[in-house]
Formats: sequence, structure tokens, C-alpha cells
Amino acid sequence: MKSRQLAELAQQLRVDSVRAAAAAGSGHPTSSMSAADLMAVLLARHLRYDFERPAHPANDRFVLSKGHASPLLYAAYKAAGAINETELMTFRRLGSRLEGHPTPRRLPWVETATGSLGQGLPVGVGIALSGKRLDRVGYRVWVLCGDSELAEGSVWEAAEHAAYEHLDNLTAIVDVNRLGQRGPTRHGHDLDAYARRFQAFGWHTIEVDGHDVDAVDRAYGEALSTVGQPTVILARTLKGKGVAAAQDREGLHGKPLKDADEAIEELGGVHDVRVEVQPPPAARMLHAVRTGHLDLPRYELGDQVATRDAFGQALAALGTARGDIVALDGEVSDSTRSEYFAKDHPDRFFECYIAEQQLVAAAVGLAARGWVPYVSTFAAFLTRAHDFIRMASISGSGINLIGSHAGVAIGQDGPSQMGLEDLAMFRSVHDSTVLYPCDANQTAHLVAAMAGCEGIRYLRTSRGASPVVYGPNEEFPIGGSKVLRVSAHDRLTLVAAGATVYEALTAADRLAEDGIPVQVIDLYSVKPVDRRTLREAAEHTGCLITVEDHREEGGLGDAILDAFLDGRPMPRLVRLAVRTMPGSASPAEQLHAAGIDAEAIAASAKLLVEHAVVR
Repeated sequence: MKSRQLAELAQQLRVDSVRAAAAAGSGHPTSSMSAADLMAVLLARHLRYDFERPAHPANDRFVLSKGHASPLLYAAYKAAGAINETELMTFRRLGSRLEGHPTPRRLPWVETATGSLGQGLPVGVGIALSGKRLDRVGYRVWVLCGDSELAEGSVWEAAEHAAYEHLDNLTAIVDVNRLGQRGPTRHGHDLDAYARRFQAFGWHTIEVDGHDVDAVDRAYGEALSTVGQPTVILARTLKGKGVAAAQDREGLHGKPLKDADEAIEELGGVHDVRVEVQPPPAARMLHAVRTGHLDLPRYELGDQVATRDAFGQALAALGTARGDIVALDGEVSDSTRSEYFAKDHPDRFFECYIAEQQLVAAAVGLAARGWVPYVSTFAAFLTRAHDFIRMASISGSGINLIGSHAGVAIGQDGPSQMGLEDLAMFRSVHDSTVLYPCDANQTAHLVAAMAGCEGIRYLRTSRGASPVVYGPNEEFPIGGSKVLRVSAHDRLTLVAAGATVYEALTAADRLAEDGIPVQVIDLYSVKPVDRRTLREAAEHTGCLITVEDHREEGGLGDAILDAFLDGRPMPRLVRLAVRTMPGSASPAEQLHAAGIDAEAIAASAKLLVEHAVVR
């Protein structure tokens, strides 16, 4: 396609962006118009993609990091023949695939959900890592960013990681249109300010007039020929380009143009330019799922084993059995124990250092390429990546996250290292699975089971060793629980998970010596929760005491309430949880101070019995 035709295509992309937003009565046409030339040249001259086969292993990958510019993306799809005129006009309507911000749940050509700014480039790094280190097919990853989102720290986590990994298959295109939502950006049109930052991280930088299609074409060619480092193209553009009433004007962000018909006429009217996108080269996926015999580690009853150790050993075994398992860690693999996987499968282990946003984003990118990622760091530090986890759920991404060093049971390190809010965070994520094993065999089985789940999966592990209470052949279905103590004369039910299970068992033994039999349930599946067993326990004793090494809000107690939201009779519910701000102390002292050790559990049960609160 020649320069004149490229310019004509860019105008069509602008026109269709204006039309789609006008039909919807909402949207971001001006943000789309600034990047139209960048998109036109990429689509017509450099992108290699088969829209009929979005899963083709050699397809280039495009990520629209500035997801609000979705009208531009959908206009490009129309130009490529992937959607038609009728569908374009359904933009933002109920039931339409063309959402306000694109998601792969709706469209097969979208790599990841965007819209929360600063996420496209980090996920693009994950996709490029897959291409560079695992797939080895040779596809390119193109990420279109806005200048406003370069204020996000996650962008610079991505920039450093991409340069460190020498991702020369990654090109970031920054639409520097000067205007954010409420006014000018921090650096305006100062392309050199952005270039200095990227250069400091080790990127090859190109500054270009983003409305000169020939210059943009040359910039893309230069990016393709750059070896050993990622490339960023910093394109000076004008928001609302091509329409005098909108061009480079403030106050129009996120609004359809008032006089859309006049704007369309000014842009040259409606055209129907079609683009023959270059096909990808022939290739085959190199990581066809290899499933061999899974030989999980086995632990003997009574042994003292930390669940984090069992996680690491089980993950290494899973990696031996399945060739699609990958592991990522945030520079704490010697603590999380993902180092066992790194030792056995170094080619499938990714060190992301202390950059939790990039850690999760890389996993999302790898999952988009068909890998099954296991991400590990301290449970407390995953809170830094919550927005990436939330957006991964919107994408329908399948990733496994493991939070170690959870709860006050970690001991002397104190509250900054204690995951005390993680269960609440992950329970609130759409369609998530939340698991909290109490012993090594349970952990090993759940680690393996996670690989077959959908969506966001979270497993909480503990730092200290705990007794093995289950045999190696025990089964632990997700959504289940285990009744560890039960009798016909139980006065109440203790419900625990993870670090508090053994405390509950010890308390049950002490209470039995005092003539107070109690039921004990190990609720290892916090979400989905075992409603049937909990309802039976409520009928059996009428009173449940939950014991959790977590804040009261959003954790085990709230999970149990879910079992009775359908109008079932609510049992008496007493919650033992971490309500104070811990300091430094030994694990046993921490549990006691929080009121969740065996002594506190037994005391609470006795108090209920003595005051005839329970039968």
C-alpha cells in the first residue's frame, strides 16, 4: 500500500472511530484519531496476522494498551474484514462484542483486557518472553500505549524487564498526543523527555512525527531490524487529528464529537478501504501439552513439613509431568520454594525480581500464549498487584498464584511481611478459586489440581513446619472440606483452615478431656466453599466457631456465610481472627496474642458452653 493509500486508510479509521462513538453516544474518538496513522501503517505494512486463525502460532501479537481507543481497534478490524459495518455500529451496545474497552472474552483477536492504564506493556512483555524464550516462532509483539499511562510505575517495571531480557521482538508505540483526560500530560510533546527515560532502561528509541505515514513506516522498519534490545517509537501526534473543532483541544476526552456529520465530511467522508494484512509464516507450536505420569511427593503422617516446601516439591513434579507448566517468582524463590522448579526446569522459570505488577502481568502474557503459569511471592506482596489480578479476571486469564508467609504464624518478621488480607482480596475476584491447605500432602494434591481449573486460582502457604495429618493417597476435591472430628454428642463445630487446623485439633482434644466434644472441619477450599458440609454441621451442632489466621473481614468467616445466603437457617457464628496489629514475636506467641491458638479456641468454646449459648 502506497503513501497516499496509507493516508486514506488512516482517514477511514478516523471516520469510523467518529461514527462508532456517535452511534453509541459515548466513547473516545479523539484518542483514536491521534493514533490512526500509526495503526494504518502497522496494519497495512508490518503486522503479520491471520484473522481467520487468531491462534496461529506465528501471528504477530498486538496489544492496545490505551484500551479506551477501542473505536480505532474496531475500525481496524473492519478494514481488515474481521468485522462488518453492521457490527461496527453496535459499539458499546448491550450484547455487542465491541465493548467500551476490548476483552478477549468477547473477541478472539484481543490478547488481554485493557482499560486500566499501564497494563498493556507489562502483559506485552510476558507475550514477548514467551516468543523469545519458549515458543521460538519469531512473531513480533506490538503494544500501542498512550502518553498519559507512562506515569504509571508498572510501565517502568515492564521497561526494565524487557531490556534485561533483551526482548528485541517487542515494540512499544507511544501515541504522544499531549492531552490526558483533564488537560495536558506531564511532559506534553517533549518526546526527548520520554526518550531519555526509555534509553536509561536500555531501549532503542525512535522519535517520529506520528502523522507522517512514511516516517512511521521507516520507524517500524527500524524497529524490526533492531537486535538485542526492545524498541520504543515515540510518535508526536495531535488528539482529534483532522477535525479543526477537536484537534489538540482540551475538554473532549471520552466524548463523541458534537457535530459528527460535519467531522466526517471534513475527514473526507465515509470510505471502504480494505487491507490485505500480511499472513504469518508457516509455523507450529513447540509446546504441545506433554502429559506424563505425575509423581507427587509423599509425606508420612506425623512428619513436620512446611506447606511452602510441599508446594515447591509438587510444582517441580508437575513440571516434569507437563511440558506446559511455567513458574514465575518475585525474587523470593528461596522462601516460596519455587526454587525447586527453577532447579529442575530452568528453561521454564522466569525471575521477575521485586516487581509484583510485572510478575503477574508476565504470567497473563504467558497464559495468553497457552502456558500454565504458577506465580509465587509473599502473600502480602500480591496486594501490590491487585489491579493486574482484577484485569486478568476480566481477560478470562488462567493463572495460578501462590502466596507464602501468610498470617501472623510467620513470627518475628512482623506485620509488613504478614499476608492478612489476601483471602479477602482473592475471594472478591470474579470466578476465583481460593485454597488454603494445612499439611504437605494436601498442598501437593491441590497444587496439581489447580492446573486443571479455570480463571484465577490462589493457594495460600505457610512458612513454618506443620504436622502431616493426611495420608498421601487422600483426595482433596476443590470445593470440598474434611471433617476431622465428629461424634453424636458434639456441642459445637470448629472450622479452620491452613495454620489453624492443627490448633483446632489440639483444642478439640483438650475440650474432649473436659467432657466437651466438638466437631472439627478443615475448610481447605475457601472458594468455592463446601456448602453441604457446613449446612450439615449447622444442623448437627447449631454453632460454628471459625478460626483464621487472617483479618476478620472477607476471610474464612465470610466464606462460611456464603453457605447460608439462600435463606437456610443461620447457625450461631463466632469468629476468631486477627483483630489487632501484630508486632514481632515467635509464631506461637503471635497465634496466642491474636487469640487463634489452641488455648484461645478452647477458652472460647468453654465460654459458650458455660453460658449455655450452645446446647
